[in-house]
Amino acid sequence: MNDYEKLSPLALAFMGDAVHTAFVRKEVLKGQANTQKNYHNTAKKFCNAQAQAETLEKILPSLSDEEKNIIRRARNSHPKHSAKNFDEETYKKATSFEALIGFLFLTQQTERLNKFLEISIGN
Repeated sequence: MNDYEKLSPLALAFMGDAVHTAFVRKEVLKGQANTQKNYHNTAKKFCNAQAQAETLEKILPSLSDEEKNIIRRARNSHPKHSAKNFDEETYKKATSFEALIGFLFLTQQTERLNKFLEISIGN
């Protein structure tokens, strides 16, 4: 077991949120030059609880047992706050997706990470 496997699901989600957001922003910048507001509006289509929950549903059938365990642990965690605009179930799925992304990033499982990130933006 490596040190990252000992992290709480919320710590993994913290990392995963940053990784996912950076990936989405990088993809947004690949488009034509635009205004800051348009960059933000484009990115927020993918960086929200609903979009992340939908991505989790898409990738669930392809997850390994280890990845499913990360998802399960994250869904059962108890964050101190919740999403302003989404129900608890959607928020838990989004947190689970972020935890998985964080875990894959920290354990340097780049191929799996990139596959799921690409799915998250519809590629």
